[in-house]
Amino acid sequence: MQILSFIGFTALVAIISYLATRTTNESSKDGYFLGGRSLTGIVIAGSLLLTNLSTEQIVGLNGQAYEQGILVMAWETLAAITMVIIAMFLLPRYLKGGIATIPQFLERRYDKTTKAIVSGLFLTGYVTIFLPVVLYTGASAINTMFDVSSSFGISENAALWVTVFGIGIIGSIYAVFGGLKAVAISDTINAVGLIIGGLLIPYFGLTLIGDGSLLEGIDILMTSHPEKFDSTGAEDSYVPLSTLFTGMILVNLFYWGTNQAIIQRALGAKNLAEGQKGLVYGAFLKIMGPLILVLPGIIAYHIFDGNLAKADLAYASLVAEVLPKPLVGFFAAVLFGAILSSFNSALNSCVTLFGIDIYQEYIKKEASEAEVVKAGKTFGVFLAILSMIVAPFIANAGSVFEYLQEINGTYSIPILTIVVVGYLTKYVPAKAAKIGLISGVVLYSISQFLVKPTFDTIEMVNGVETVTGNTYPHFLHIMAILFVLNIIIMLIISKIAPRKEAYVQFNSKEVDITPWKYLKPVGALVCMIVVAIYIYFAK
Repeated sequence: MQILSFIGFTALVAIISYLATRTTNESSKDGYFLGGRSLTGIVIAGSLLLTNLSTEQIVGLNGQAYEQGILVMAWETLAAITMVIIAMFLLPRYLKGGIATIPQFLERRYDKTTKAIVSGLFLTGYVTIFLPVVLYTGASAINTMFDVSSSFGISENAALWVTVFGIGIIGSIYAVFGGLKAVAISDTINAVGLIIGGLLIPYFGLTLIGDGSLLEGIDILMTSHPEKFDSTGAEDSYVPLSTLFTGMILVNLFYWGTNQAIIQRALGAKNLAEGQKGLVYGAFLKIMGPLILVLPGIIAYHIFDGNLAKADLAYASLVAEVLPKPLVGFFAAVLFGAILSSFNSALNSCVTLFGIDIYQEYIKKEASEAEVVKAGKTFGVFLAILSMIVAPFIANAGSVFEYLQEINGTYSIPILTIVVVGYLTKYVPAKAAKIGLISGVVLYSISQFLVKPTFDTIEMVNGVETVTGNTYPHFLHIMAILFVLNIIIMLIISKIAPRKEAYVQFNSKEVDITPWKYLKPVGALVCMIVVAIYIYFAK
């Protein structure tokens, strides 16, 4: 029954996606890469949610909550404020310029070499970090829920490889052969399922704790573990309170405003108003995020008495424990959809970056639109296979979510720096952007991979020298410091050797850029709700 419901829901999503996209002209660049610039606010919000909420968050963030509690909700709630900022300031500029990729703007603002470097950084980050992490966490969750190892009589390692390739192949079909619109439609359907299924998990978990009473379960959980419901993290926690005002906002600005896999949904909006609606609707969904991404981890801590072998097993173990058996197949299908969403969205963005920014620019300049799309698809298949090979080797990475966020800093802050400087200044030259990118990558790498280990606290545990802590500043603080330093470097270069002519924002007139008239009041409401949540849980 579980397998049948899993296959049935997955097949239903695929059929609906095919029927909804069969009239889209996907031999053209706009049709394939941007869904024909036809996406509405609801579709954008659903696609944003599913692109963001995959198992690297569902598994990883609940794993952090299992260990340290509600303070890790910052990754969700702060994102809501960031999305409002992007809707107001960045998206109007993106749509006015008619860009399909962030590197396209960087070419206009700086030069082709800057665009090529950024495209290369994005592609390297996706294939070596993001895509393998999504595949690994997704495979781990599916393996735990369906006990693939025992069902097929194979080792856990073999089951991991089989599941990784299963997810990778299906996700590749969506991303490489369906284009952005197929990805966005499937995301929207799965978003509904994820919200319903995701809220069922804490519901059944709390009613189990409360012996059939939801309210009693909430009271028992909060009374038994008051330390888990403190929104203010200490300096040695996963998310210290001070980081909310430094690197946390920068990471969110990069992720929601310049990360190609995310912002591509808004770039495909039919007009600015719909794009802004999509971001703000998505912000409200992010406020609900802790119910799905944080609360289950705390519930799992209570139910399993904090005795799980690994924190990242908290979510899948809770699902297997509390969800009624008839619903396991449906929820696994929804979770599978979330896994596919993040994987195929990032892969679709890689295809876009390669086709437009590399193939057409450096390999075959006279290529037709159909040839650009075909080249992108071929490259997508190659990346998918490479990611599937890398994914199983992440098994020993510790906290997967923290690993992902810290490693992403290698390229996220340098890219955000040159985008922000590019829009806020007129005379900073291309040379400054290239130096800013290189210095950002090099300085962050030196900081986190060479200097940070020297601050390890080492103690003797059972006669063995063991790393028990680290006194180096939190990586989010380091990101903020390097962000400011890179801006200063770029501005100094601009003073010494400025552009000869002021940069003028390009107006493509691709879509109507009339703003959504309710953006400011609704955006203000989002910000007030987030602040109220933090005040309520502050201790």
